[in-house]
Amino acid sequence: MSQLHTNEKYVADFVHSIHKLTRIPLHKLEEYGKVNNLINVLEHPRVLEPTTAQFQKIEQLNAFLRAYRVVKWEEENARQCIRSPQHAGDYFSTLLDGVRDRERFMVAFLNNSNRIIETRTISEGGIDQAPVYPRDVLKAALNCDCSAVIFAHNHPGGTLSPSPEDIQLTRRMVDIFEPLNIQVLDHIIIAGNGYLSMAEMGKLPSVAERAANYDSISLPVMEQIGFPYETLHSPDEVEDEWER
Repeated sequence: MSQLHTNEKYVADFVHSIHKLTRIPLHKLEEYGKVNNLINVLEHPRVLEPTTAQFQKIEQLNAFLRAYRVVKWEEENARQCIRSPQHAGDYFSTLLDGVRDRERFMVAFLNNSNRIIETRTISEGGIDQAPVYPRDVLKAALNCDCSAVIFAHNHPGGTLSPSPEDIQLTRRMVDIFEPLNIQVLDHIIIAGNGYLSMAEMGKLPSVAERAANYDSISLPVMEQIGFPYETLHSPDEVEDEWER
């Protein structure tokens, strides 16, 4: 079977599977796929104007796919700790890579061996911003009795560039956690097909710079281009561990 025919078969299987799982009419999916990327049906679930029931089915399917990626990642990395920006980027990519219709802010709470105690979604916003409440992050960290935290959020617009608000929030979190001997290891931004580590960028303070501020802050999506290529990461890159 030629490569073309193989691809056509997989596309047809994908369309029929989406139809069976969500009950979106087959002809509607086929017409959309003639001129558009069918992955949009999952990543931007409102493009086909689904009914409430169909939208819920798409969300359930996306939840399953995210869970599968996390379980697979944990199985492949069962004996590993998250000790580097690459590990953190790979981990949060499994959780945020397919989220293109909203901005989501997540936190991984780690013990003193850098093993994940819990990963929690702290805030979920729209396509343009997600409000984050530092008090919620602090409460969750204290409940976990963690030694370190890693923040992560996605840019649905696809821009691998931290906004001033991203940098401000990161500094504010260090102001809150450093006096409590809870280390902020990194803030990972997921966008497009890559990720960015604010620790690697040198945008992560090592000590508190001012008094703790618990006011909420919104993280807007930055629509800029031209961020240096070296901020994109691939599995073949050398890992640099955080200093603990």
